[in-house]
Amino acid sequence: DNGAEALVELLLTYQEIGNDPSASGFAPQTVDDSDDDGALENWDDEDAGERNRAPNLDESGDEDFLHEMSQKDDKVDSLVKMGFPEDEATMAITRCGQDASISVLVGWIYDSQTAEDGYCGNFSDHEGNSYGGRRKGMEGNKRKRKRFGGQAKGSRLPLDGSNEEPMPLPNPMTGFNLPNGLGSVVRSLPGQAIGPPYFYYENVALAPKGVWTTISRFLYDIQPEFVDSKFFCAAARKRGYIHNLPLENRSPLRPLPPKTISEAFPRTKKWWPSWDPRRQFNCLQTCVASAKLTERIRLALTSNEDPPPPRVQKFVLEECRKWNLVWVGLNKVAPLEPDEMEFLLGFPKDHTRGISRTERYRSLGNSFQVDTVAYHLSVLRDMFPHGMNVLSLFSGIGGAEVALHRLGIRMNTVVSVEKSEVNRTILKSWWDQTQTGTLIEISDVETLTSQKIEAYIRRIGGFDLVIGGSPCNNLAGSNRHHRDGLEGEHSALFYHYFRILDAVKSTMERL
Repeated sequence: DNGAEALVELLLTYQEIGNDPSASGFAPQTVDDSDDDGALENWDDEDAGERNRAPNLDESGDEDFLHEMSQKDDKVDSLVKMGFPEDEATMAITRCGQDASISVLVGWIYDSQTAEDGYCGNFSDHEGNSYGGRRKGMEGNKRKRKRFGGQAKGSRLPLDGSNEEPMPLPNPMTGFNLPNGLGSVVRSLPGQAIGPPYFYYENVALAPKGVWTTISRFLYDIQPEFVDSKFFCAAARKRGYIHNLPLENRSPLRPLPPKTISEAFPRTKKWWPSWDPRRQFNCLQTCVASAKLTERIRLALTSNEDPPPPRVQKFVLEECRKWNLVWVGLNKVAPLEPDEMEFLLGFPKDHTRGISRTERYRSLGNSFQVDTVAYHLSVLRDMFPHGMNVLSLFSGIGGAEVALHRLGIRMNTVVSVEKSEVNRTILKSWWDQTQTGTLIEISDVETLTSQKIEAYIRRIGGFDLVIGGSPCNNLAGSNRHHRDGLEGEHSALFYHYFRILDAVKSTMERL
């Protein structure tokens, strides 16, 4: 403890030196409002370059400068929306550089806060709810230093994982254990991660390099549980889960779902050719094959003998695997119907019915596989015999809620955050048909501030489970054009999951 006290005092000294322009040689940049009518934000007008051009700069210099300012403003806005003060966000970008990723900037801000007197170590402090004394702040900061590397700023590894080896993925992806007893892992969680509240976070397993390292570091350095849903149903779905749930006494949903295509859809056996060896589907996607492609396959088969030559078989099998096509007639393949996807994913029949086919495919392709998630959540059944309160982030069509319901766990209150109006409608319709508890719907995660979280906690008595998976649009391997990792527009919402979980835990500890 004495060593920790000394370290914090040393950091405080360096902080004061670093904040003194005369000592560091660095002076924060300021903007004179009188020269530009008061706002950098207005520089996107067509004549902004004319009004603000320095006499000795050429056109390319103006464009580069404006582009840099725009990038900086975007990152400042992102950090402010995550709950950080604007001045700290600006300072982080100044110190780390314009090209620094969001995760690096968040880490820098946390590092700088470890030297602040009275900081309690949670996001909610930045939103006007500062509380606690110096000792509590130091304890929180020691935990933060451990989570974010603990090195001096100049030597700290990047938080985006870019300088680290990719997190190894198990093969096969059986998770920590399976219902048949295959695999068994004993783990110990860091003290600050132990529930309640329990939390559960899901995202695609095959993410770009460094993504899972970063996610794990933000979520208390917990090792992800990588699971392929092919061990629970007839379709593969490789996902990673970080959670603080117990691993013992898990149990699968009953009745057990079919594990093969022929068991799930026995009518296909009549037309299934002997040269198609598929027994399970690949990951169910958000879009399906076109009628033009299925017609090409039909023509390729009818114009050849049976069985077709190897080159034709190869073409057909590649497309069938890519698009999860099923045999529905002689030489005839078709994509899965939305209700068939519902069945494979563990949702009740007609769960998404009533919206367009395109929207049904999109919503189902982005959902949880219910049987897999329910297996992990099954440990909560005996822990909450009188029901539980759930904070569901990025709820989608309610995969988490359906899993809890199928486990027989009553949901007293669910606060659901979901941007898509279509998905909110699906969840609300299912809730009204099956539940007696209270559903509170929020459309914008950015509006769920620490003040609102505290109000909900006071109102319902706290959250027992914080569950969700931020959108994987920028992580999935199938999205080649926008696979930007956690810095992508959609996947950066992970930081909101972390922010909200941090606020829930700190608020419940305080109250």
